[in-house]
Order: sequence, then structure tokens, then C-alpha cells
Amino acid sequence: IRILSYGTAADTVDEYLRLGETTSRSCLENFVEGIIQLFGDEYLKRPTPADLQRLLDIGEYRGFPVMIGSIDCMHWEWKNCPTAWKGQYSRGSGTLNDINVLDRSPVFDDIINGQAPQVTNFVNGREYHLAYYLTDGIYPKWTTFIQSISLPQRPKAVLFAQHQEAVRKDVERAFGVLQARSAIVKNLALFWDKVKIEKIMRACIILHNMIVEDEREGYTQFNISDFQQAEDNGSSHVDLNYSTDIPSNIANMMGVRTRIRDRQMHEQLKADLVEHLWSKFGRDEDNN
Repeated sequence: IRILSYGTAADTVDEYLRLGETTSRSCLENFVEGIIQLFGDEYLKRPTPADLQRLLDIGEYRGFPVMIGSIDCMHWEWKNCPTAWKGQYSRGSGTLNDINVLDRSPVFDDIINGQAPQVTNFVNGREYHLAYYLTDGIYPKWTTFIQSISLPQRPKAVLFAQHQEAVRKDVERAFGVLQARSAIVKNLALFWDKVKIEKIMRACIILHNMIVEDEREGYTQFNISDFQQAEDNGSSHVDLNYSTDIPSNIANMMGVRTRIRDRQMHEQLKADLVEHLWSKFGRDEDNN
């Protein structure tokens, strides 16, 4: 735990623990494997319909109906990366930046395979069935990604940009807290094996989620009763009657993939969100 928390080398604990570098490293590997095996199914699980409904209620309360959170990419530099591989992680065309990582990510696999719960919501009078994430400007203009507005001019655009950028900071704060609690993922990765590096990251995220669950009520910035009231009054709902056991075929999968990447739908949703935020918070701006 000390190595995870402080990000120190394996031989820094040999004096007071009487453990050699190899033994300390082996203990760390066994510890992270045990954390993943015992707690991974609970603290790295997919959101249940109840969890998804709670996320939708929080998003709607903050002015973004159908939103389930923010998404971003955190880079963990590998100290012992072989020289022949280093060009893959440096600046330039074809490197593993946020976009190329997204292309390899399984984040939308459940939606494409028809295994994700169905979401229903009306934004500015239009019905939507795909939830979305708030992102920065590097992400593509998909239906499932909503970026801020660069150099907003009109009051509605300014208000939207302010709220989008404020809410999107959640993921930046989450990365910051994760790195503060587990300095091993903030410092250079000292292991050689990429599989072991991945397990360390997973274990740190599991421990972080366990702490969040234990201390959640102590540092929340919102009144929980507001979300409980939103469950009854909100317009975002998870369709519990929607079956996720439908066998998928290539035609359905390609159709859903096209819907996810629909730029026209992205622009329409973004315009509706601008109007929705103005109707929800615009009066406060006028008073100021």
C-alpha cells in the first residue's frame, strides 16, 4: 500500500520492513491481483439501471439532461518503455493520443451490441434515446459527445460554454484525486510488463472507488434530497422494460454505430441543450 500511495521504488522499504526489492515487488503484484479478484466485480462493474438513473438525475439537475458524466484520457508515462516503442507515444501523426485511444476503447461496445439499457428523455421538445458525455474539443462530434463552444459570442452560447466547462471539470478532478491518493500512477511507471502496469492502475481505481463509497456523504457538494426529488420530477428515465438479451446482428450493430457517430444529430442535440440551459438558467443571467 505504501508503494501505491507514495509511488516509491520497490527497494525504498527494505530498511524497516526487511524485505528485498524482488520480494517487495512480488508482494505488490500479488496485492493488486488480490484487490482485482476480490473487489473488481463490485467496484469496477458496469452501471446498473438504478446507477444509470441516478447519473441521469444528477445530470438533469445540473442542466444537462441525458448526460451520464464526463470523459477524458489520462496518460501514464512508462519509464522503462523500450526505445523502439517510444515513437508510438510521442507527438505526431498516428501516435496514441486521445482520439486513437478512443478508437481502441470498449466504452460504446455495450451500446453497439444492444446490451445497454434504453434511455428516454426530451430536450427542448425533442426526444433522445442516447446518453452522452461532456468532453473537451479534441473529441469527435458524435451524438454521444458534447463539447463546449469555442469563442462564444451570443449570451446563450456564453452560458452554455460556462456550464459545460464547469461540469466537465468533474473528470479532471477525479484524475487529480486519483493521482493524489495513488502517487504511483502520477510518477513514471517503473515496471517492465504492460499487463502488470494495467493491473496496478485497475487496483488503484478500485481502491479509489472504495474510498468514494465510504466517504461519499461527507464531501458531496449537493443536497441529496434534491436528487431524490428529481427522481420523481425529472424527464430522464431508464426504460426498465427494454430487453438487453436481443441477439445482435451486423445490420443492427452498424445502425447503432452510425447513430452514435451522427454529426447532424450531435449538432441538433447541442443546439437543444443551448436552449434548455438558457430556459433553466438564463433568467439568473438577466438578473445579473
